[in-house]
Order: sequence, then C-alpha cells, then structure tokens
Amino acid sequence: MKAAFSGYLNSIAPAVKELIRLLGDHYDYVSVLSTDSVGFSAMISQRAKSVSNSTMFTERGNVVRVQKNGLYSEYAFNGFDTGNVSALAEEIREALNAQLDLLAQTGAEIYATDVLPDEPAQVFAEMETGTMPEDTDLQKLVEELSAISDEAVHSCEIAVDCMVRGQSTHVSKMFLTKNRDMRQSYVYSEGMVAPIVMKGGKNEMSYASVSGRRGPELFAGLRDKLAEAIRAAEEVIDAEPIVPGEYEIITSPEVSGLIAHEAFGHGVEMDMFVKNRALGKEYIGKRVGSDLVTMHEGALCAEEVASYAFDDEGTPAGDTVEIRNGILQTGVCDALSALRLGTKPTGNGKRQSFENKVYTRMTNTVFDSGTDTLDDMIASVKYGYLLEGMKSGMEDPKHWGIQCIVERGLEIRDGKLTGKVVAPIVMTGYVPDLLGSISMASTDREVFGSGACGKGHKEWVKVSDGGPYLKAKARLG
Repeated sequence: MKAAFSGYLNSIAPAVKELIRLLGDHYDYVSVLSTDSVGFSAMISQRAKSVSNSTMFTERGNVVRVQKNGLYSEYAFNGFDTGNVSALAEEIREALNAQLDLLAQTGAEIYATDVLPDEPAQVFAEMETGTMPEDTDLQKLVEELSAISDEAVHSCEIAVDCMVRGQSTHVSKMFLTKNRDMRQSYVYSEGMVAPIVMKGGKNEMSYASVSGRRGPELFAGLRDKLAEAIRAAEEVIDAEPIVPGEYEIITSPEVSGLIAHEAFGHGVEMDMFVKNRALGKEYIGKRVGSDLVTMHEGALCAEEVASYAFDDEGTPAGDTVEIRNGILQTGVCDALSALRLGTKPTGNGKRQSFENKVYTRMTNTVFDSGTDTLDDMIASVKYGYLLEGMKSGMEDPKHWGIQCIVERGLEIRDGKLTGKVVAPIVMTGYVPDLLGSISMASTDREVFGSGACGKGHKEWVKVSDGGPYLKAKARLG
C-alpha cells in the first residue's frame, strides 16, 4: 500500500502558498517546509511496559526561510491560522526585523550568501509500505513483544530479562516556494531485542535489531533475531579482556557500517568545510584508502530508514560516491553550504525538526562489496579477531582520528576461529591508515538503521550505514 500523504498538509497548502506570495514582496527568496509526522513507540521488558503515541521524530509545524541582502533568516511556528495569513506574514516580518536590529546592535558580521535557485519542480511521492503506524493495534503489539521477551527468558538459563523495543514513524513533508511544490510521505520502523544475562554476580546485555523503510509489519522479524542476541550475550559474559595491540581484523557488516559512519561522516559534511573544521577538505582527489574502498552516501544508495525523495531544503535525494577505489571524490552538502563553496547540494540538508536549523547530515553511508568470501578472509588471518556488535563511535573531523566501540571479538589463529571471545573492544586509529589497510571485502553487504546520529550534543537525525565484511589492520584495546 501507499503511505498516504498528510491530509492536514494538503489542507494548509493554499495558505502556505499565500504566505510565500506575501513574504515574496519583501524578500528575494522564500521557502516553507511543513511537516506532519505521526507514530508510536513501545518498550517491553519483564518488569515494565511503556507505550507512547509518539517517537523522537513525530512533529507538526512549519519553518519559513527567507533571504534579503545576502542574509538568510528563519521563523518556525506550529499554530497556523489559515484564515488570517496576512497577520502571520506581518508577524514573521516583525520578528525577522527585530533579529536584524539585534545583529546591528552587536556588530555581528553577516556572511553574505547568494539567493538559492528556485527552478520549477513538482514532486508527489507516496512510498510503499505494508501497514501504517496510525492503524496499528497497540494492545496486540504489546502482547506480541511481551511474548518475545518471555521466550528469551525461558530459552536461556542465565537470562534475567529481555527488553524488546518497536517504533514506527509515518513522515509527511511539504516543501513549497514560489516555483516548487514538493510533497512526500513514507514510513520507517525499527525494532530491537536486548537480552540481559547474569552469571557469577556479573551481568551483560547484547542486542539485535531490525529496521527499514517499512511499516510495523517489520516487527515480525524480531523473534528471528532472538537466538543471535542471546548467543552474543552469552559470549560477552564469558569473554576475556583483550591484550592491547595492532591486529589483523575482519569487521562484520555492522562494524563496517560503524567505520563508514565515523570515518566519513561528519568529516566530509561540507558545512564543516565552510568553517575549515574538517581535514577531508584537503584530501579531495587524494588517496584515503586502498583500491578496495568505494563508499556511497545518499538517500538513494540504499532503502533504509534514512531514504527519502527530497531533503529539508527541497533538494532531490542523491547517491554520492564519496570514495572511488580509495580516492576521495567529494563530500556531501546542504544547499547554503553549497552556495558558499561554489558547488552543488547533494540532498543532505536535514533538520532534527521544524524547530531546528538545517545542517549537512548523513543519510545512508555504505561501503561497496568486494569479491571475497568470509571463509577465505578468516583463512587468511594468521592472528587476529572477527569483530562483531556495534556499540558506539566518534571521530575528530579536524585531525581524522577515529574511535569505535565494538561489543566483542572472536579470536582467529592460523586461519581458524578458536572459540575464544574478548570484550569489550575499543578500535582507534587514523582514518587513512585504517582504510588504507583494507585488503579483502566480501561479496555480501548489509545496511543497518536502528540508531540516530547527533551533531555536537544535539541535532539528532535518522541515519543508516553498512557494508560487507572487511579485512584490515587496526589498533585494539
């Protein structure tokens, strides 16, 4: 079925167009992004049940962007009296003029930026989904998730609890200017099973997840993830600490995605280039990885939770090849940063909500597959680890340092898994060194989208990442 576009947004569209016309008498550029996103989240454990008719990304509101004399300004609001648009237009002008007065008083220097192009464009995208979040029987869903939690505890002797999470969001966005009318509607969902095990006075937790640009029907796959999550928890609770050092490693697709996200995430978001805060700016056209490294970034390079038809500035979604055979080709860019850098936007201008400003943000960040098999990769390792389980990561865009927290490592000696597990693992290094050491890549590839990414300490957006199994060298501790 199609994810039906918001009736509310359709109803206010004529008033939004009138607002744009009125503001157009005073500004050189006017756009309005209107959002109406609904959904739910449910969290179940043996001790508690929580259900909410919202997610982090449910919202309803509008944000106006205008430009005059090189200065861009924005005004966000959620209450919309469509019967008195002229009063709203005047209210917006007064607020933005007060902002100008404040700039003049502080002596702040204006970063003059050209007028955004406004070529005619019409988009109406209602993407396919199985079921809709707003049509979901939440009581039945709670029962199904509770049954999964019960099964986890009953199937594992050392399991003391199992958290099961499911959330689904129906996104509707409308982007209007004088010449553009762009509307999209899609659904994405994500779920997780997280068993907690206890042994010898020690407790550990692992998890497995499902995600996709699909409806709540996706949660049916959570039961199939139980055995994987329980096995990981049992391995971690019996694991030994790793001896710090440099090792041959094979990264699982999930860990490969973590590397992709951290290595070429914020460091090639080109609003960082404008501020000279990213080393990647100096490496365009230069080698940053081995010949096996090709990386895509964009809402069209995979179908996952971060896949859409156009971004929050009305730029069509793209598939940007950031790295081709080890050579850094380009970064990704929002529309205003593109103007300032003299390049084209890539469809990566995203807001956390209508109340937050646009930044260049990641969507799907994915390594290309190779030609090797996992068995051949393991057989080629003299001594090292197969790394599994993504926990967290961070990077330093200015100096290209990377740190990835991995759940566990499976020891490999003389081309065979020994059964020994080490945990937890911190992988650190210099991005070009890590990517330059990649010597094998598997034919299979997976993409994961059960998390979110912040910029600084806030500005959370949905992202996805992934890749194949990769063989490399890295420092572990």
